[in-house]
Amino acid sequence: MKVKLSVLFLLLATALALHAAEPADSLAEAKPKKLSLLRRIIRGFDRLDTAYIEPQHYIYTVMLQSTFTYDRYRLSGTGHDAQSITFAPDMRAKLGPYVGWKWVFLGYTFDLRNISLKNNKQEFDLSIYSSQVGVDLFYRNTGSDYKLRDAHLGANADVSRLQDVSFDGLKASVKGFNLYYVFNHGRFSYPAAFAQSTLQKISCGSWLAGIGYTRNSLDFDHERLQQLIDREMEPQTVKLDSGMMFRSIQYKDFSLSAGYAYNFVLPHHWVIGACLQGAVGYKESAGSSVAGPFDDFRFENLNIDGIGRLGVVYNNMRWYAGLNVVVHTYNYHKSRFSTNNTFGSMNLYVGYNFGLKKKYRKEKK
Repeated sequence: MKVKLSVLFLLLATALALHAAEPADSLAEAKPKKLSLLRRIIRGFDRLDTAYIEPQHYIYTVMLQSTFTYDRYRLSGTGHDAQSITFAPDMRAKLGPYVGWKWVFLGYTFDLRNISLKNNKQEFDLSIYSSQVGVDLFYRNTGSDYKLRDAHLGANADVSRLQDVSFDGLKASVKGFNLYYVFNHGRFSYPAAFAQSTLQKISCGSWLAGIGYTRNSLDFDHERLQQLIDREMEPQTVKLDSGMMFRSIQYKDFSLSAGYAYNFVLPHHWVIGACLQGAVGYKESAGSSVAGPFDDFRFENLNIDGIGRLGVVYNNMRWYAGLNVVVHTYNYHKSRFSTNNTFGSMNLYVGYNFGLKKKYRKEKK
């Protein structure tokens, strides 16, 4: 049975520090009570201007979510008329229930196409959202059910018969994190578009800055690919370039990112949120090829990466529904070859909040 665990909760430190008291709801309504420096810093993570943002009124939530995931790898040589091949599995759909309590949000999604314990795909996503700080953690082991989606093997090569042909000679995994800071956190709510835990009342945006780390591993059977090309393209004769003949590659990416996010408030409790971040990544890579030992296949350089997010949400505080999309792209270029890895997910969800907080029960009386 394919299971995905998704956990969405605000910073654990915030929860522990605020267990005995509610955070200040407005920048203008902060209590004069003297607090320790650590308590003031932690409370600042979720300090809101309530003219722009309405805090969550409820303690508990239940939700049903459907998730669609996508992975794409493009391998290419360099130079004039260089060969390139793009691999991607079929988009997969998963469905599952979630439950939440205050800052903790847990659930499972089941692969609808392959409900089997033998499935070697593994995924883990953890997102921590406060109004001021956000963290995305991710791990993916994509299995080996890729298909050829596009290919360029020379100006005169007819590659039409390679379209959507299955190829099990590629295995990939990626893991890492992105940490970012929201500058205009008092008036712009990142959770309003991506965690459904607050309401954006007035359209507003904010600049973001962050750091990230990614570790990516790729095992590639070029001999099996050559056999597939020989079989599918016969009587044409096409040989892979030497730059495409590698067995494995592992690369690390350390990045600094900056971007802008904006929540556009629509009538009747609708919000559209979008965020785009560009990142300068320092790459360390090593691999094994047919031409030499592992240490002969090593490079370090800088490349440009990107992260994009889009959210469309209906939220009347009691009921909420919507979709969100997150896309990561990583690029690696060197004189011998280049790779591009794009992966992302789209979530469709509907949920219900209950258990009104004590503060808001008193206001209703």
